[in-house]
Amino acid sequence: MEILIASDHAGWELKEAVKGFLVKEGHTVRDLGPQDTQSVDYPVYGKLLAKEISEGKAEQGILICGTGIGMSMTANRFPGVRAALCQDPFCARLSREHNNANVLCLGGRIIGVGMALEIVKVWIAAPFAAEGRHDRRVKMIEERG
Repeated sequence: MEILIASDHAGWELKEAVKGFLVKEGHTVRDLGPQDTQSVDYPVYGKLLAKEISEGKAEQGILICGTGIGMSMTANRFPGVRAALCQDPFCARLSREHNNANVLCLGGRIIGVGMALEIVKVWIAAPFAAEGRHDRRVKMIEERG
């Protein structure tokens, strides 16, 4: 499966670690940038990734900024994107099982590499519990207004 990844300058180092982990685990990773730690605006990269997910060009993505908050706010403005800011494996698992999150947001200044990799591992492995209340609620999220 192809996984998109992007960050801002504050999330660049963690992005590189996550990207390496994903490749090692056998995933195809498409890095949407940036390519270094030069200061950039997180909405530019959040929008690039969220647009790809929203248009069905990819199924899953990971966004990383300093806290993960800005990236999650940016990504969730796109139809069909369900971005979840996760700081522990429990929330990562439930974001997939209950909310069918298709974008994982991480805070590069909030969590360490070890925790981030565990979150990513759990998030990717967790299936959506599509039966019953969870499917109904995800459909409600997708409704406008």
